[in-house]
Amino acid sequence: MITVHHLNNSRSQRILWLLEELGLDYDIASYQRDATTNLAPESLKKVHPLGKSPVVTDGKHTVAESGAIVEYLIRKYSRDKLMPAEESQDFAPYLHWMHYAEGSAMLPVMLSLYVMRLGEAGAPLHPRIESETKNHFGYVNEALGNKEFFVGNNLTGADIQMSFPLEAAKSLGLLANFSNLTRYLANIHERPAYKRGVERGGQYDLGK
Repeated sequence: MITVHHLNNSRSQRILWLLEELGLDYDIASYQRDATTNLAPESLKKVHPLGKSPVVTDGKHTVAESGAIVEYLIRKYSRDKLMPAEESQDFAPYLHWMHYAEGSAMLPVMLSLYVMRLGEAGAPLHPRIESETKNHFGYVNEALGNKEFFVGNNLTGADIQMSFPLEAAKSLGLLANFSNLTRYLANIHERPAYKRGVERGGQYDLGK
């Protein structure tokens, strides 16, 4: 049985969405952030040394890192459903968005989050962060265009991966000028599998 070690208001929500899209049975081991620090509890370190979420256990395997989990689950359980064929023209773009999500898109989000907490002390960094935000989300907004999905005509693991940076950016008010991205999020939030994932995972509000 697959077990998702799920931290509230975190990247693990997209793993629940993925599992619902794949129609797989799974259990949830729930963890709550510390009310003061907002950090994951120490108990997660019993599952993986980093003490981060998401982590998935599947038989003898323990898999950490969202991208690795998404690839592992798709390749093992449904290679033909949420991943383009490796010989297709969509495979290279699929790999790009799979890795871009955490490798690049999360940079302006994390910078904004931490500098926001510095108050006035962070003011000198605002121009650089605004520049990075326009650069990255402007790029993503234009690349998505009027398409329903990032790759091809159907949902893929790339959409699962890209969902979190976009949701996190929206919670910080960073997507106000990127209409394609706000439309995209509204559409995926209406997917039945997405809603089932939120229902099973509990309250999902990155604004908090």
